[in-house]
Amino acid sequence: MTELLSTAGELYALPRVQDAPRVVVMTMGALHEGHATLIRTARERAGTAGQVVVTVFVNPLQFGANEDLDRYPRTLDADLEIAAAAGADAVFAPAADEVYPGGAPQVRISAGPMGTLLEGATRPGHFDGMLTVVAKLLHLTRPDAALFGQKDAQQLALIRRMVTDLNFPVEVVGVPTVREADGLALSSRNRYLSDPERRTALALSRALAAGRDRLAAQAALRERAEAGAILFGTMDSWVIWN
Repeated sequence: MTELLSTAGELYALPRVQDAPRVVVMTMGALHEGHATLIRTARERAGTAGQVVVTVFVNPLQFGANEDLDRYPRTLDADLEIAAAAGADAVFAPAADEVYPGGAPQVRISAGPMGTLLEGATRPGHFDGMLTVVAKLLHLTRPDAALFGQKDAQQLALIRRMVTDLNFPVEVVGVPTVREADGLALSSRNRYLSDPERRTALALSRALAAGRDRLAAQAALRERAEAGAILFGTMDSWVIWN
């Protein structure tokens, strides 16, 4: 039975088995198969005696002006079903004033120089808000390990850096990206895409696949060339010897 928790007090009261790990999966809800894979992986790491906690919280700090905070999909009932089926013991779905009592926090985590590159260059402050809520949720859930998808590569790198720099006692684990049949990475926001936008979005995964295949072909050619050089070198030595 997956418990639904909405306050820090309920979370703190959640019983833990001594010496058994607690593994957390942080989400903003609208769960899909990518999240389910994270939860199943967490279940495997926690084992039968351990505990898997899934957080569902749409974090206002990481949404900039004119972004989709108000229309971000909120599907808690469906999320509970997916989390339960994947093996979660508890879902922590707090309100904003539970996470940020008294309003937006005055003290926040800074992403530093890493947060100004790539996605951070076009979404100023996004990664500061993301790290702030991850830090708070790590304090609230107190896990031994936290799992994050590799799809959000910059986010994962920043979380690892924060955990290292600030000495969080938690293992950060990256889980491979889950893709749809056409190669598009699973994302809660994909439901916004029109058919033309979806075709455009596929260009990235197809370019990555083409680059991977090209590197593999080059490596195979190089191996064949090196094998041929060794063979001819051996034949020359045999002729000289005889």
